[in-house]
Amino acid sequence: MELAFQKGLSVLESLAHADDARGISEIANELKMTKSNVHRVLQALVQRGYASQDPVSNRYKLTLKIWELGAQVLARIDLKEIAAPFLLDLEERTEETVHLSVLDGANVIYIDKIDSPQPVRAYSKMGGRAPAYCVATGKAMLAFQSDEVVKRAGAKMARYTPKTFRNIGDLNQDLERVRRLGYAINRGEWHEGVCGIAAPIRDSSGIVIAAVGLTGPAHRMSASIMRKFGPKVMQAANAISRNLGAPLACTEIVDSERTAKKRQQDRLNPI
Repeated sequence: MELAFQKGLSVLESLAHADDARGISEIANELKMTKSNVHRVLQALVQRGYASQDPVSNRYKLTLKIWELGAQVLARIDLKEIAAPFLLDLEERTEETVHLSVLDGANVIYIDKIDSPQPVRAYSKMGGRAPAYCVATGKAMLAFQSDEVVKRAGAKMARYTPKTFRNIGDLNQDLERVRRLGYAINRGEWHEGVCGIAAPIRDSSGIVIAAVGLTGPAHRMSASIMRKFGPKVMQAANAISRNLGAPLACTEIVDSERTAKKRQQDRLNPI
C-alpha cells in the first residue's frame, strides 16, 4: 500500500512539473514504472478530479483541484497569523476560551485557540471537530452558506443534549437570527453546560471563510453576559476580516434604526 501511494505521488509530481500534457509512456520512462502502473494511477487521479485526459491525444494533465487544496492550506496559515493578535485581545477582554474555526463539510475544525485563564473552563483541542449545526462557530459560518450546504450540514441531526436542534427548520430559524444579529449563540447544544458566541470572518472577496468564537461554562455565560460579549466577538471577527482585505461594507457594524429595533426585540426574548 505504501509503495503504491509513493508511485501515485510520483506521477502527480511528474504532471505538476510538466509544461504540457503527458502520455503514459513518457511518464513510465521517466519514473521507471510499468505502463500498467502509470495507467492505473492516472485513472485514479482522473476519477478523483485531480487530472484530466485529452480525448484526442489521450494525454494527461492536472486540473486546478490540486491548486485549490494548496490554496486552502495557504489561506489557513495566513488566517492563523493574521487572527492571532485579535484572538489574544478577545481572550484578555473576556477571560474565556477563544477559538478560530473553519468549516469542513458538516463539521467545524478548530485551527487555533487560546484557553481561558480561569480554573473552570470549556475543554477543546486544536484540530478537534464538532458538528457545525450545534456550535456557535459552525452556525456563524452556516448562516452565510448556500441552502445546499446547510442541508448537508443538517442531514443527520443527532441530538447531543436536550437543547440540540431537532430539525432543519429550527436550524434555519436560528441562522436567520445569526444574520440579523451578526453573531451566533450556542446554548449548550453540543455539550451540556457549555455555551458559546461566534461571529463570521470574511476574506478579500467578502466570502465567509472562518469564524471566531468564545466558549465558556454555562454558569458564567448567562444571557446577559452573552449579549455583552456578542459585540466584542463581532469586533474581533470584523478586525480579522479587514486585515484579510474584506470589503469595508462587510465589516462595518451598522446600528441603524431598523437594526436597533430588531436587537431590542431579541433582548426581550430569552437567548
